[in-house]
Amino acid sequence: MDIRNIAVVVSGLDEEYQYNVIRGINQYAKERKINVSYFAAFGGLVESRRFDIGEYSIYNLTDFSKFDGALVMTSTFGDAKIRGRIIDRVREAGIPGVVFETKDYPDFHDISIDNFSVMKELVNHVIHKHGAKVLNFVSGPLANPEGRARYNAFLSAMRENNLPIEEARIYPGSFRSYDGIRAVEDFVSSGLPMPDAIICSNDSMALTVVSSLEKLGYRVPEDVIVTGFDNTFNARNSFPALTTVSRPLFDAGYKAVELLIGIMDGRDIPTSTVLEAKPVFSESCGCTANHSDDLNEYKKRTYRRMELTNTNIHMLNRLTAGLAEAETADECFDVIEHVIKDLGCERFSLCLTKDWTDAFATGTPLPDPSYYSELMTAPIVWNNGVRRSVAIFPSSNMFPEPIESGGNISYFLPLHFGERCLGYYIITNGDFPIYSLLCHTLTMNLSNSIENIRKLFHINKAMDELNRLYIIDPLCNIYNRNGFFNIADDMFRDCIDRRSRVMLSFIDMDGLKYINDNYGHHEGDFAIQRLSGVVQNCCGKNSICARFGGDEFLILSANVECNEDEVLARRFADALQGVNDLIRKPYTVSASLGSVILIAEEGDTLYSIIKQADERMYEIKKQKKRARISEKK
Repeated sequence: MDIRNIAVVVSGLDEEYQYNVIRGINQYAKERKINVSYFAAFGGLVESRRFDIGEYSIYNLTDFSKFDGALVMTSTFGDAKIRGRIIDRVREAGIPGVVFETKDYPDFHDISIDNFSVMKELVNHVIHKHGAKVLNFVSGPLANPEGRARYNAFLSAMRENNLPIEEARIYPGSFRSYDGIRAVEDFVSSGLPMPDAIICSNDSMALTVVSSLEKLGYRVPEDVIVTGFDNTFNARNSFPALTTVSRPLFDAGYKAVELLIGIMDGRDIPTSTVLEAKPVFSESCGCTANHSDDLNEYKKRTYRRMELTNTNIHMLNRLTAGLAEAETADECFDVIEHVIKDLGCERFSLCLTKDWTDAFATGTPLPDPSYYSELMTAPIVWNNGVRRSVAIFPSSNMFPEPIESGGNISYFLPLHFGERCLGYYIITNGDFPIYSLLCHTLTMNLSNSIENIRKLFHINKAMDELNRLYIIDPLCNIYNRNGFFNIADDMFRDCIDRRSRVMLSFIDMDGLKYINDNYGHHEGDFAIQRLSGVVQNCCGKNSICARFGGDEFLILSANVECNEDEVLARRFADALQGVNDLIRKPYTVSASLGSVILIAEEGDTLYSIIKQADERMYEIKKQKKRARISEKK
């Protein structure tokens, strides 16, 4: 039987909604040996547009044409543009898709839980049962279908009960827990009287509303009623236990895959599937709590969470400390490998863009930084304790190595710095991304360490270039004065210790001013470069040469024979003649060479020998000048 492969696109993995839906998806997939690939980002967490662009880059990686079908958890996206782009790409791939909690895409099948009716029932309960007349509302993002449905249900209940809807009492949240804190702060600063009830669009926000009110001295529900939505573990077991809404999230995930497979198989599947939710009336509205977990089960789950969190913190501390000490890419990858086993997965792949070490800014325009390069590299492909690497693979493959079997669950998470893609990592057959609250912290640690290695790489390159520029003459590409003394001092000291002969030759160009004045400085530079080539060609294996000044060159030779100066002079003259015959310029490249040979002793210095060679060179230059004058007579 062919193995089915489906893609799931989701925003955020650190909320109970995603956790429970994903558990349902995974259960169905494992039962029927279906491969599931999650493409997940943590957008909207750090209030940085550039950061969010980098996070959402993972959705640009997904090649939907490589999958048999797709589930889009549209309810997790607060950004309508991103949600629309994902839907467009699934549509373009021509594969069947199921979307969650929306009917905005009639060409897709959808599965939803009736948010509107149950939220309206909850609000009516607070109004009718508990006599609330003044209600605040903390919404989810209105671009999100679930957030919009719950908001509309609140408005509908308020209108039907002829209660005023005040804009100052509605806080636009994003389903994140810190929205509850800010909602209370924002309301308190408004100066309005306290409400009878605060209705929240989910439990995460409701729980922080409760804690914020308590810090200000208000009691829940005696002073203010607070309600949530989702019936999460924390909501059930908080004090006071939260009045909320229980939704069949596991069932929604399980059913969504069942629907998708039915569409693939050509079965007659209803376009829309609606699951029912029910209100849970508990202590935070003034009702009696009948829905908390069994005490022993609560203790067990709480301890397990604490133990896992402590283990993950320890793992992250080790990772952070190790990465801080890493100075090379290989050291960084070794540190990462050592913590993979703590993630509890079968496979782990670290995939980087082929150009991840490139500089961010160049003279030419860069491609869109939020897209992956055509080719990727995978320095770590870890499979059940065995580590390999894949030098190059197409980003369209997504996996550096194909997964041949069925029933595998993979999570793709983005690595980036700001908006620039660095790569992604894949955790296969491990639940760390959905059970751990520290998954995003791990992702940021990996991203920052890779970015630090990239920067260190460029710093080292810059330092190498600075060092090269410090000792290399840029015109002639041989040692300059600094480079000469760095190398020559050691050579000269060695010759003193061995009492061996050294020869120092001083070369000065003839007629450079004439060339510059009559043919231009570019020709003067050309002539200097040709002379430099001659100097280099005359430099033996026990010698070094340098451009000592504008048109002056040095050659230092160790362990020479007594007549080496004569041999060098002939070789130098022949080489000059060969250059002039080759370049055929209207001028002649000419130079005077003076050499000194001696056995270096303590007390001798390079400067003193250079001075002797310079004096010898000028004697040669004067002789040449007298010879030219004599020829003219």
